[in-house]
Amino acid sequence: MSGKCCAGGGELMILPCSGGSNVGQLANQAAVELTCEGFGRMFCLAGIGGRLSGFVRSARDVPVLVAIDGCQIGCARAVLENVDIPLTHYLVITDEGIEKNKDFDLQRADIDCVKAAVKRVVSRSGQDGRGNGLSRRR
Repeated sequence: MSGKCCAGGGELMILPCSGGSNVGQLANQAAVELTCEGFGRMFCLAGIGGRLSGFVRSARDVPVLVAIDGCQIGCARAVLENVDIPLTHYLVITDEGIEKNKDFDLQRADIDCVKAAVKRVVSRSGQDGRGNGLSRRR
């Protein structure tokens, strides 16, 4: 992936769970594609979970953050809670009607569904992913 693909979108941080199931991988793929489209910027949830200071500081300082969990286990949510980062924009993919399984042959319709759901969750606060709108409440 070129650096150009990931340019822009710095006002919205996208944190996908990237777990070992179809829905974790859907979260990851949606985050990649949204970043490439300029709707936010994907960031490293593992770095936050590892309590690496620069990663945690970046997540605390970003104006808008959206966490995407594949399922109700809520790994992304737990990572953020463990480092006291407020969870103001949150999506669980299985709540969108996509069933969790171990099939990694991701379907375009499912990826598009997740991308639309992320945009819907973020837009509820008036934020469009390009830095236009409300800031995250602390």
